[in-house]
Amino acid sequence: MRIVEHPILDFKRGRLVRFTFEGRELEGFEGEPIAAALHAAGVRVLRRSAKLHRPRGFFCAIGNCSSCLMVVDGVPNVRVCVEKLRPGIRVERQEGHGELK
Repeated sequence: MRIVEHPILDFKRGRLVRFTFEGRELEGFEGEPIAAALHAAGVRVLRRSAKLHRPRGFFCAIGNCSSCLMVVDGVPNVRVCVEKLRPGIRVERQEGHGELK
């Protein structure tokens, strides 16, 4: 589920690292957006809308919308479309507006 070759863009990959998504260990490339790593792993629903609980996925990919707000290492409201993947991070779906724990 990754673009490997593109006629215009050059994809430089970081090293393969492991991270945790809702208790499940996944792999992605260090430095890529967390949302890209989740998408490549088959995760399509990143959160649900606060009011109507409708599924939200990878949408703008530039940090403008709120479709990708997730909890990263216990911090809510992280835009995972622009947050870079690091080894060992913990990512969870966010309920509602997010709460500090």
